[in-house]
Amino acid sequence: MPVACRVLVASSFLVLSAGTALSQPATQYVLISFDGAHEIAQWQRSRALAVRTGAKFTYFLSCVYLLSPDMKSAYDPPKNGAGKSNVGFASSREDVAARLGEIWLARGEGHEIASHGCGHFDGSSWSKTDWLKEFDAFAAIVRDAWTLNGIEGEPSGWRDFAETTSRGFRAPYLATGDGLYQALAERGFAYDASGISRGPAEPVFGQVARFALPQIPEGPSERRVIAMDYNLFVRHSAGIESTDTDQVYENRAYEAFTNAFRTQYLGQRIPLQIGFHFSLMNGGAYWRALERFAEDVCVKPGVLCVSYDAYLERTGKTAGG
Repeated sequence: MPVACRVLVASSFLVLSAGTALSQPATQYVLISFDGAHEIAQWQRSRALAVRTGAKFTYFLSCVYLLSPDMKSAYDPPKNGAGKSNVGFASSREDVAARLGEIWLARGEGHEIASHGCGHFDGSSWSKTDWLKEFDAFAAIVRDAWTLNGIEGEPSGWRDFAETTSRGFRAPYLATGDGLYQALAERGFAYDASGISRGPAEPVFGQVARFALPQIPEGPSERRVIAMDYNLFVRHSAGIESTDTDQVYENRAYEAFTNAFRTQYLGQRIPLQIGFHFSLMNGGAYWRALERFAEDVCVKPGVLCVSYDAYLERTGKTAGG
């Protein structure tokens, strides 16, 4: 007669009746990222959250925020004139200097600086050549940001950092196409995080690893919504700013994130991805929800809140693998 055993669902253990563990639970990964990475206050706030929780984040940087108004013509986007951008540029040279400082601090604290392109254009119809031009602009502007803006104090390792560490990408508007994937592969990117999936999904590994933001149940009717602050903003208030004084939006976002996490933590432990911006939509409701969520889950046993590149490194997974 086979030895009796029992399954502990909450911790994903299979344990013999005598107490001998047959396997360890899989790590529950949580990947939190920020698109654009503009406002200095949100750089500081996110880094402080990381200190409190032990989390490491991915910042998908828009390179136009490293150009002062006087230097915006240094960016020549595909299919647009030089100095054009859908999200503007930095407000001043001092603003650029502060952002460069935050990037360097975040990098030193173990966070990932990845690419969101530059001008936040919809590149779904761009060719491979268009995307290669955008990637080259990003690389050059990040590398030369200190000298382009006439800012002193460039760290000695900045150029090596700029040329070797941006291995990941998320497309503006999550707008992808064949041209993008061809260009990502040619430029040797490790991953793209522009996909959308119905619920949390494992990344798909090919020449470039592909990650997808999940659609998670949200609100009283549990209609699915992309796990991103902007999509919640549109769902809750049609994209019209509200102060959320009664915390309805904050609580709905927190509950949606927490329930999506719990489903995986007590189940298959598929990585949970959540995307954010540096904008305080609906009075900062979604940032408050994110802080509550991270403070709750990132400290749990068996949970690691990590950047995309750290996830690939920790799991030993690579593009093509």
